[in-house]
Amino acid sequence: MESCPNNFLSLKMISTLNKPPSQHRDHNLSTLTSRKWSSKMRPSMAETTPASTYQKFVHFALQETRKHTHLTPSPLQEKFGRFSSKDGKTEVYMLSFESPKIRLLRSLSIEGSDGMQVLDFAIFPRAEFDLPIFCANFFTTAVMNIVVLDLNPLHDVTNQQDYKKKYYKHLIPLGLKYAELLPWGGKITTESMKFFSPIVIWTKFPSSYEKHHLLYSAFKEYLKSWLELMDQASGETDVSQVMVNIEAQHRYLTWRAEKDPGHQVLRRVAGETLAKELVRSFLFNGVDELGNKTFIDYFPEYECDDGTINQKRSMIGKSFESRPWNTRGEFIGNILR
Repeated sequence: MESCPNNFLSLKMISTLNKPPSQHRDHNLSTLTSRKWSSKMRPSMAETTPASTYQKFVHFALQETRKHTHLTPSPLQEKFGRFSSKDGKTEVYMLSFESPKIRLLRSLSIEGSDGMQVLDFAIFPRAEFDLPIFCANFFTTAVMNIVVLDLNPLHDVTNQQDYKKKYYKHLIPLGLKYAELLPWGGKITTESMKFFSPIVIWTKFPSSYEKHHLLYSAFKEYLKSWLELMDQASGETDVSQVMVNIEAQHRYLTWRAEKDPGHQVLRRVAGETLAKELVRSFLFNGVDELGNKTFIDYFPEYECDDGTINQKRSMIGKSFESRPWNTRGEFIGNILR
């Protein structure tokens, strides 16, 4: 920290991030804990949605997380209410919570009249914890599923072996189990790989009840593993390390807010303006609060001559067609051509 103003900003930021969760009543699952954005209000999700939708994933996540911590509604729960989708038929469910160790647990799920379903579920730790970010991104149509499920590393797992050992060494068997059952989904860019762990599930498969059930099992096991890590986590007291955690989370949010492929679906459902607000204020909340660095500051290789951001997914031009980790969880992408 080079100056007093920067130091003051850092301490103020930590104070804001570490404040206790707001004291709201912890609603039961029988109530409408999520906001459903649609043209009409209907009975609760548990009463109306088929078992094959992603709502059961969300219900399980809330039930399981409540076994480990006390969840209170996030202020975002009030801000993001319901709206009429552009087609008047697509339904969007949103919820957000916080807890002593969780800065934000949030979920957005979409159910389209054409059979399209989307789940974007994430858990972001508070700044004094270097926990991975729980990430579940599922996109389903009547014929195909595209899936990413991971404990996204907050810090580099290729070069920071201590961090990798701390959070992933004992989870490698879990990753191998589902890597076998849900094979690698094909090309993924070098830039994106920096935000994935050795246990990431990146897969594509035809829609079927059996595969949906398998994905549900994976989701449950990965979430339970993350919650166990949370239980064991001790808060960092070193201000400089807390600031490192903040910047790492901000870098992650900045990448996702700019390059997340789900933006297209949101624009189709909500329109350009509202989709942008959802991305920056809800899905990747913190991108405008946790730091001042821009996307170009973090990823200068994407800067165009006119100062704008290159819209390409990859500037390096390399992608991985097969899983770039071996069975010991060691990255072998550098030797894959």
